[in-house]
Formats: sequence, structure tokens, C-alpha cells
Amino acid sequence: MSRAVDVGALAAGVLAGDRRSVARSITLVESRRADHREQAQELLVELLPHAGGAQRVGISGVPGVGKSTFIDSLGSTLTAAGRRVAVLAVDPSSARSGGSILGDKTRMARLSVDPNAFIRPSPTAGTLGGVAQATRESMVVVEAAGHDVVLVETVGVGQSEIAVADMVDSFLFLTLARTGDQLQGIKRGILEIADVIAVNKADGPGADDARRAARELAGAIRMLRGAGEDWQVPVLTCAGLSGDGLDEVWAQLTAHTDRLRASGAFTERRRAQQVRWTWGMVRDGLDHRLREHPGVRSLAP
Repeated sequence: MSRAVDVGALAAGVLAGDRRSVARSITLVESRRADHREQAQELLVELLPHAGGAQRVGISGVPGVGKSTFIDSLGSTLTAAGRRVAVLAVDPSSARSGGSILGDKTRMARLSVDPNAFIRPSPTAGTLGGVAQATRESMVVVEAAGHDVVLVETVGVGQSEIAVADMVDSFLFLTLARTGDQLQGIKRGILEIADVIAVNKADGPGADDARRAARELAGAIRMLRGAGEDWQVPVLTCAGLSGDGLDEVWAQLTAHTDRLRASGAFTERRRAQQVRWTWGMVRDGLDHRLREHPGVRSLAP
């Protein structure tokens, strides 16, 4: 994006739902160039009043769980029901690998050609903080464009799940039926932030193992989080390939959001996320100006 950006025209295009304007806007907010950052802030100021109405869901999973197939099936189910779905990714490794798993849209064959869906690979911002910041800003863009469901996929490992949980309303964790210890390889921190857990690939010969794994996980969650919490984490079974169980997974995610709204926690969560996002932008701006200052650059090796 080397040409001068007409922020007003770009914002108008986004608000009209123009896909090219949405893509160009996300490219702008992902850019680290100083002039682009200023234009991105202008754009976000225009779009923010039109954002915030979407249901935001984070999705993570163990390796090999079939996350892309699951998202493709779930997203297609939602668009068929009249929803407009945006899929974003948080992948801190994308700066090294040259793009996230979502760069290959054949992994989401149906959504990639669905006029009511928008898929965006992870930004190559280099650090988890930079990627998360760019994803939050991309969320504003797609919501302003009229997408009423935003699915944020974690692709990397480590702290990316925590970062995503801090920008969504509900967090879904996908796992598989395993032989032996069902909790092996599942980090305690993931179980602590998950609002809904689903054992995927619960079809065919794996159905019985999946149901058994779900029972074991449900027991582990009760021990880990106690029975006094307002929301009892459901552990479900589903099959992303066939679509079995996806309606119930979405129903539970929606029930969680409804519970947050009823208790008043939804507004407080969104407010706290907005505050952290704002401070993140401030830190990002200060860091960039410091690094670009001639005096600082002259000291760099």
C-alpha cells in the first residue's frame, strides 16, 4: 500500500461492506510504517462507532484437531442461517513462516468462496503483542463492515490463547479423544480460560472414545474450577467434517454470551478489553517513535 490513502473513501467503502475496502483497511492497520499508523488511527476513529455489535469467539485446539475444517463447517452453518462471519487468526510465528495456516484458503474451501464470509490470515507483526494489536484493529474493520460473528483462531502455541481470550466474548477449546490420560498435552491454563470445550472428530469408530473423553474432561473441569462458578463449562462432542454437534456447540457459545449479558459482565468485559486495547495502541505508538528517533537509531548496532 504505497499510494496515498483516502481515509474517508476507505471508511465509506468499509461501511458499505465492500470487500476490497475491508482488505485494504486491514492491510493499513497491519502496517508498521509511521504514516500508515497515523492513517490507520484516523480510519479506526471513523469506524469505531459502527463496531462492537458482533459476537466474538476465540477458537483454539490441540495439534491435529481439525480446527480449520471445524471453522469452515461452523462458519458455513452460520452464514446459511443468515449470519455474516469473519475469520481472523493470531499466529506469532507467521513473521518467520511467511504467513499463517489460514493463508492456504483451501483449508476453508466453503467459507473462502462464501459472499457472507471474510477470511484473513494472521498479520506478520513479528511479536505476539504486535499480532494481537493488529487483530483487535482488524476486528473493528470487519465489524464496521457488517460482520456479526467474528471467529478468532489461535494458530501459534504458548501465550496466543491468552491474548485471544482477552479480545473475545467466549473461548472455545477443541480437543481429541486420546488413549490413556485425556489431559495429557492440554495445558492447565487453557482449561482455565475455556468457556466451552468440544471433543472433535466424534464420528465413526471414534464416537465412543470421544464421549468417554468428554466425560473425563467434564470431571477434570469440575475439579479444576469448582462448582461455585456462575457458568459451568460444558464439554461436548462434535464432528467438524460431517457437521454433527456443531449446532449444540454454537448454542452453548451463545448461551455463555447471553449469561454474560444478563449478569452485566459482558459490558464490563468489553470495557476492560477496550481500555487494554487503547493502552496497547499508546505503547505501540511510543515504541515505534522511540525506535525511529534518529538519536536512538544512531546508537543501534
